[in-house]
Amino acid sequence: MRARDLIDRWNGQPLAKQFLLAGGIVAASAMVAVGAFVTSLIEDAVTRNSAATTALYVDSVIAPLLPDMQTTRVLDDAVARALDETLGQGALGNRLLAFRLWRADGTVLYSNDAEMVGKRVAVNDELKTAFDGKMVARFKPVGDPGDEADETTETPLLRIYNPVLQPWSGQVVAVSEFHEVAYDFEDSLHRARLLTWFAVAAFTLAFFVALSAIVMRGGRTIEKQRLALKQRVDELSALLSQNETLRSRLQQASQRATALNEKMLRRIGADLHDGPAQLVAYASLRLDSDLLTRPSTSMAAREREIAAIKASLDEAMHEIRTICSGLVLPQIETASLAEILERCVHAHRQRTGSAVDLSLSDPPERLPPSAKICIYRFVQEALNNAYRHGGGVGQRVVQSVDGDRVRIEVGDGGPGFDLSEIRPTSIGLAGLRERIESLGGTFEIDGAAPGTVVRMSLGIKEVGEA
Repeated sequence: MRARDLIDRWNGQPLAKQFLLAGGIVAASAMVAVGAFVTSLIEDAVTRNSAATTALYVDSVIAPLLPDMQTTRVLDDAVARALDETLGQGALGNRLLAFRLWRADGTVLYSNDAEMVGKRVAVNDELKTAFDGKMVARFKPVGDPGDEADETTETPLLRIYNPVLQPWSGQVVAVSEFHEVAYDFEDSLHRARLLTWFAVAAFTLAFFVALSAIVMRGGRTIEKQRLALKQRVDELSALLSQNETLRSRLQQASQRATALNEKMLRRIGADLHDGPAQLVAYASLRLDSDLLTRPSTSMAAREREIAAIKASLDEAMHEIRTICSGLVLPQIETASLAEILERCVHAHRQRTGSAVDLSLSDPPERLPPSAKICIYRFVQEALNNAYRHGGGVGQRVVQSVDGDRVRIEVGDGGPGFDLSEIRPTSIGLAGLRERIESLGGTFEIDGAAPGTVVRMSLGIKEVGEA
């Protein structure tokens, strides 16, 4: 569980930070590995070059003193004294701490340490390599074990095993081993190490800094794009949720509108059946009455009967016109909002004979036809309800603008009513609510006495884009 938490925490870090941590570890490891490898190569090269220079110098000095090593098994006293004098004084005396001349079987032919002369020891790896014709150099810093067990050097030494070649055949006939005091060499090697590590570290650091700058710049760009993408996704998610809500509301409104339309048609049918149809049927029956068919009926009686039939037909026609006037809209496509409200109020005054106060406040110049029809039907239905249920007392229509929303309020001074008594299937109010909400507007009813107030609001821009 802890490993999983660490992985989650690591994955939660920004990409640039992940690169700085992981890249820093890799760069440091690579620097150590490359530095160690290059330093080792440089140490070997410096050691071999310094040893070759020393070996060449020593060989040039002692070569004339040595006899034919192909035939000589033991050096005579004269050669030994000459070597002692040459190696014990001058430049070689100060530089060489030890000198030995080896035979291939491991016998010491000569040594500046007299006790070593004539001894025979096992041939080590360095001697074997030298007898194969290759020079061997080993640097021994202070404190490293020497040849003897547990012996440590108190002076930095450069141990050199140099093959002695027969001039005319080039055959290795002996090996000269000498230990050079290597203070200068140690300083040079130390400087070479420092310069190598400094160069490797500087190159690694410059490379890592340049790469980090590129990665951090890319990381900032990626982070900005990620935040922008996340913001865009959030916006799209919100719009998708909003669209889904609107789609659901529109679907429900469509279903309710269909049901209300059927109820409206049934109400119109009932109004036509109970009103004009009954009056026409009454007139039709009166046309077949005995007063009109009997020849003996007086003219006055006939006229009265015909007058009654005409009155019935006139009343039926009046009711039909009244019903039609509620269904047919006036020409409102080219009319402004102020003209629409004035026409609606004027039609209500003519139809009912009641007074209506109209208040306009900076009405918008342009509205889409759907908004105009919605406002007209709202005012028409609200005034009809105010006349039927409130007695036409204190009727008023108030128009106002709040930001980008147009508001319409229709009120009266009647007794008011309880909102809980409104049935969900009420055709007038339910139809108004569905019509207004389908355009993204709001619908409110305040039935608290005295009077009733019905309000609606529409977003001008929202309606224009619908």
